[in-house]
Parts: sequence; C-alpha cells; structure tokens
Amino acid sequence: MTFPRSLLIAGLTLWVTACATSAQSQSDQRYIYAPERSIDGGTGMFYMGRETSGVMGHLAADWLERPTRTHEEMPDAVVENMNLKPTDVVADIGAGSGYFTFRIAAKVPQGKVLAVDIQPEMLAMVEARKLSENVSNVEGVLGDLQSTNLPPDSVDVAFLVDAYHEFSHPYEMLESIFTALKPGGRLILVEYRGEDRNVPIRPLHKMTQAQVKREMDVFDLEFEETLDFLPWQHMMIFSKR
Repeated sequence: MTFPRSLLIAGLTLWVTACATSAQSQSDQRYIYAPERSIDGGTGMFYMGRETSGVMGHLAADWLERPTRTHEEMPDAVVENMNLKPTDVVADIGAGSGYFTFRIAAKVPQGKVLAVDIQPEMLAMVEARKLSENVSNVEGVLGDLQSTNLPPDSVDVAFLVDAYHEFSHPYEMLESIFTALKPGGRLILVEYRGEDRNVPIRPLHKMTQAQVKREMDVFDLEFEETLDFLPWQHMMIFSKR
C-alpha cells in the first residue's frame, strides 16, 4: 500500500509556506532547506538529517476511516496498550477525523481527550461525531504549524499516530508537547517502521526507532519501551522526567 498522491495535495500548500519561512530565517539554524535533495512527497525541509513529509489534507479524511485500517493498525489493541487511567487527560495530536479520539474517550470516562489538529475541517468532523454520539469528554483544539496550543502541565498522555513525521517544525512542536505534559506524563508515538523495507508505505511516512529516539532526546524525554505487536508500526513510549 502507498499513499495516493492526491492525499498530499491539500496539505502541501501549508508545508511550502512553512518551508519558505524557515529557509529565509537566519536566526533559526535547526532546519536545512534543500529542495534539490527532496524525494517524492517531501517538503525539501530537513531536521536532524530527516526530510519532513507532506501533510494529508482534510479532503482525504475518508482514507483515515478506511475499513482495512482496523487490521492494518489494530486501533483497539493500540488503545488497550496505552494503559490509560479513567481520569487521564489525553491529547490526541493530529487527531484528524477522530479515528482514535473516540476510542480513547471511552477509556477515560472521568478524564477527557483533547483532539488537536491544525485543520478546522478535521475538528468540525470531530465535533459532529461528538454531538451525534453524545460524547461529553472530547474537546477540539486548533493547533498551528509550531504549537499544539495546549496549556503547560495539562496533559497526562500525548498520543501521536502517523503524525510526528509530518510536522513542518518538529522542534517547536515537540517543545510544545513537552511543555504541555505533566511531570511524569507519557508521550506515545506510533510510526511506520523505517527499518523494514517490506512495510508498504512511502519512505518519508516511516521512521526508524533510532531517528525517533534521537529527536526525542533533544528534550528531557526518557525512552521507556517499544511495543512491536503491530503489523507495520512501532509503538514507542517516552516519559517526561
């Protein structure tokens, strides 16, 4: 399986803008803009040796809800392995249409899920489902390219599924996530395995464990474990010291 090119079109406009802005900044040396090195689906922006990928736009939301996703990504098993407490506040970052959001909400009846996305259209889908299913513990949060817009020390668990590799400003976004986590809070990343050539996903939509750890190490995030029960993905768990 590969991402159809049409899935990336809507999001690429945002990425081009972010790339151009960062490329012109002389004060920020974290990113390298090298379009000549870009590969299919990439932005031409590099962070710690990794090219960031294009973003899936809201027009491709149906792909997020595809029937085959239940056995490709085993969402119920993922949520079960998050080991959530009923009172946890969970930030589903890059929530999209809410595919994981509502599964998580059922596990935190005395807590809540903050569905974070940079696309208002995605949050509108979450709100519509929230109303139709009468779910009271889900809140939409509009983020931007450099921030989740979550308050400091407000989140027990930050959860990202196939989202981190798409951030145009990974340093700033991770800083925002780190700040939002409570002391001892957990960051759970689910990403397609970059080490495995047999995973049928475009290279820029995969990450190796080594690269993930390298980028998480920029902040005071301690690696806890990797769960490899998924067919194609790593489930990597970090905690805020």
